[in-house]
This record gives sequence, structure tokens and C-alpha cells, in this order.
Amino acid sequence: MVICVGDVHGYITKLESLWSNLQAALPADALATALVIFLGDYNDCGPHTRRVLNFLLALPTRYLAQHHVFLCGNHDLPFTAFIGALPPPPDGSPFSATWDEYIHNEEHKGWFRGPGFEGMHV
Repeated sequence: MVICVGDVHGYITKLESLWSNLQAALPADALATALVIFLGDYNDCGPHTRRVLNFLLALPTRYLAQHHVFLCGNHDLPFTAFIGALPPPPDGSPFSATWDEYIHNEEHKGWFRGPGFEGMHV
């Protein structure tokens, strides 16, 4: 069985509800041995990015026979740069230089412009 989950966006209660629904809807052996592919966007709008990441990181120890794939989404790259886990661009430009082409979206998207903005990129 293959299960694909995308766009959690920091909402731990929605992720926990989804997981509960999977547990209720699927035979236990099917869920226990499923290939679960997370399509990225673990953070962004929701307030519980840390809890989402902790939930996901715990899955391999909770479900030993499951196979997990964690893909990187477009919201995960800026977060990775923000926490300092992404190497800087090879041309020496700041991460924030990549925002220039998206600046027209800032007002209707409500993008973050607080401390640490310079360390993000898209």
C-alpha cells in the first residue's frame, strides 16, 4: 500500500487527525507495512512546525515495518536556509536575492519580513 501526504504546513492537529483517520480506515497490517510518502511543505502557515517535524521523525520508530520517504517542498527550502542548514548560494549572493522575482506576491500572500528574512530564499 502506498500513502501520499502533502502540505502539512505546520498544522499538527490536522496531521494527527489524518493519521487517526488512516488508522481507523485501513487494516492494521496494511498501515503497518505501507510505503508512506510525505510530499513536503512541513512548515509555513501553521504554528506547530516543531511538533510536525517531531511527529514525522518518530514514525520510523513507531512503525518499524513502514517505509517512509520525506520529500522537500517549496516551503521547506526557505525554512532550511533560515535555520542555517542550507549552504549559501555558490555565487556568493545572499539568499534574499531570490525574493526579488516574487516581491509582487508579498501583499496578498502575507510573506514573512521579520528578523531572519535575509537568510531565507525561494
